[in-house]
Amino acid sequence: MEFNEYQDKANRTLYGNEQVLTNCALGLAGESGQLIDLIQNYTFMGKDLDKDQLIDEMGDVLWYLSQIAQWADIDFDDVAKTNIETLNKRYPNGFTGL
Repeated sequence: MEFNEYQDKANRTLYGNEQVLTNCALGLAGESGQLIDLIQNYTFMGKDLDKDQLIDEMGDVLWYLSQIAQWADIDFDDVAKTNIETLNKRYPNGFTGL
């Protein structure tokens, strides 16, 4: 699935009013926190990493990102493309460590 296709399909579940951007930004923060908790519990608490739960939380983060882009009239494909271009400029030979 292409990012723009995902963005369009995800948008059908968007709800809210004129405060959509604020709702999406707060939702992104909350879902990112849940994702971080999973990783923290795995890394520091010795818990098993539940990949299905990880996928769910990553999907929630992706949804909020796509809807922020939708609100700003930005194609999600452009977000991904621009990020790759930035990484290629920053690390032309790939990341080689610190």
